[in-house]
Amino acid sequence: MQITAVILAGGRGMRMGGADKGLVSYQGRPMVAHVLARIQPQVDHVIINANRNLDQYQDFGLPVVADANDQFDGPLAGMQAGLHHATTDWVLSVPCDSPLLPLDLVSRLRRAIEQASAIHHTPTMLAIARSASGTHPVFCLMPRQLRADLDAFLQQGQRKVSAWQAEHPHVFVSFEDEQAFTNINQPPASLP
Repeated sequence: MQITAVILAGGRGMRMGGADKGLVSYQGRPMVAHVLARIQPQVDHVIINANRNLDQYQDFGLPVVADANDQFDGPLAGMQAGLHHATTDWVLSVPCDSPLLPLDLVSRLRRAIEQASAIHHTPTMLAIARSASGTHPVFCLMPRQLRADLDAFLQQGQRKVSAWQAEHPHVFVSFEDEQAFTNINQPPASLP
């Protein structure tokens, strides 16, 4: 299973005072650098989805792709960009503001898909992370063949990640480390 990760850094950062969250410093490095360091060893390719500060994201030496429009349509638009620009059959989405994401995220999501697909014989299975605090829909492994389906969903004005995922066979994968899914949405001055 060849996998491309798309790091979702295309938001407006409204809860962070409009800051570009992926570029906000966390423990001395941009948050996207932490995410990249944790996810890159787990996948075959990485794409960054960004709609602002493209030159700064390009400094990471990876393909940077913007949403299909300039409406800041949320994580699904970033997932759509990843599905369209990936060359692998599988795409993993992760947010840029979760610098502690699991080091075994991909292996566990992949294994869950392989096991569920062997039982249900469906090529369009999704794997979604969850923990004690609930589901984490943007931590999702999905088949690239769903890109036209996601296009149609977005064209209908839909924006909710979990609503799109619910339309497809999926499996939830439980993780015990709650801190791994910490989503940093504080203004930069209040970060540790």
